[in-house]
Parts: sequence; structure tokens; C-alpha cells
Amino acid sequence: MKTYFRNNGLSICFLILFGGTLIGQILFGFEEHNKELISEGGKIISLSSYLLSGHFIESTFENWESEFLQMGLFVVLTIFLKQKGSSESKKINQKEEVDREPDPNRKNAPWPVKKGGFILTLYKHSLSVSLLLLFLISLILHFYGSLKDENEKLLLEGKQLETISSFIKNSRFWFESFQNWQSEFLSVFAIVILSIYLRQIGSSQSKPVDAPNMETGV
Repeated sequence: MKTYFRNNGLSICFLILFGGTLIGQILFGFEEHNKELISEGGKIISLSSYLLSGHFIESTFENWESEFLQMGLFVVLTIFLKQKGSSESKKINQKEEVDREPDPNRKNAPWPVKKGGFILTLYKHSLSVSLLLLFLISLILHFYGSLKDENEKLLLEGKQLETISSFIKNSRFWFESFQNWQSEFLSVFAIVILSIYLRQIGSSQSKPVDAPNMETGV
């Protein structure tokens, strides 16, 4: 067990952080949503009902959407684009290990590498495809949650409900998306640039403390 935690500590830590913060979001979001319902003349809902509400679905997936977009684009763009001096970039004028073609004879090579053909082609791009697919799923669920939340509010006000075709042109959905996207792009920009000049000893995301500023990669 000790070895398992040592080998998987990073993923376990972030899974625990994810679970804890998701619970916090649910509890405080549930309380906040009921406050809104009361102020708008509605009735308090149960926690189980809240988990199916547009308020929860929208607030959850608009964040997931931006995270997967950020990671997916970062994976794809770092194939072609480089940043001199950044620990987040490949080296400027040389090929790296990640650029070479896979060797099916390599010891413990994953089975798609040994299989070859279409399976290997798909596997070679599986990380970016998975992240962008998760982005697309999250985007759709964000849209669904946002539309549902909007219609729940309109229903309380006795107004005409939004349709899919009308809501996709609604500024609310796009505002929710762009406000999250811009923050994700800013955070990537920050780590790319700051890692040129700043260090964190012991971190895989930093260059060695004594590395020259213009040395690219870790």
C-alpha cells in the first residue's frame, strides 16, 4: 500500500482535492440556489433535486469545459509552437524523445504500438483526442445546464421559455464560456512565461534552479 501511494501520490492528491472541492461546491451551491429560489418566489428544493438542476449542471460543466479546452489546446499547440527558455516547451532547434516514431520492439511498449496500423495512428493522438472530446462533452452539458437554469428562472417569472435554437444565440451562454476560457489561457501564458525566469526546486514543472534563463525545456 505504501508503494502504491508513493507511485500514485500526485493523482491521488488531486483526486482528493477534486472530491473535496466538488463537495464544497455542491453544499454551498445548494444553499445559494435555494436563497435565489426564495427571493424569486419559488420553493426550496432538496439536495438530490439540486444535483439535477440547471444551476448545478451549468456551474459544474462550464468549469470542466474550460479546463479540458485549455489542456487539449496546450497538448496540441506544444507539438508545433515553442517558447525559448520555458520549462513547458520543447527545445528550439532539436528533435526530442516525444517526436520520434514509436518502436514496436521496445520493451514493455503499449499494445497499440505492437498492433500498428489504424490502432497505432489513433493511439499516437489519443491524449489530445480524449481531452478535446471531454471538452466537447462538457460544452454540451454546460449548454444544457445553462439552458435548463435559464428556463427554470423564466418559469418562475411566468415568461416564455428559451429553445435550443434561441438560447445558443443568448449572450449568457457565451459569457459563461468566454469568462472561463480567458482565465485558462491566462494561466497557461503565466506558467509558460514565468517558468523562464522563476524556479521551484524539486518540481517537474520547473527548470533546475541553476539553469540559465534561456535554456529551454526541463
